[in-house]
Amino acid sequence: MHKRALLENIDKIHTTEMGIGRIQKNLEINVEPVSYCISKLKQDNSVVGKKGKNYYVEVDDCIITINSSSFTIITAHKK
Repeated sequence: MHKRALLENIDKIHTTEMGIGRIQKNLEINVEPVSYCISKLKQDNSVVGKKGKNYYVEVDDCIITINSSSFTIITAHKK
């Protein structure tokens, strides 16, 4: 249900300038973070939950936090 909501609004998913650096640092990646997070969301094994105003995407070794009203990727962390 929550995963479907994110996939239906995939074109709205974005982050801020500060979010770009934070996500790259926390996940230890050098690629563009929005595309990276979207590819993680699209994986068959991703699980999406909602707590309060945020969606939490758990996949592989990371958790991605996305605001449910603005579809802004707030942060991402390794498990």
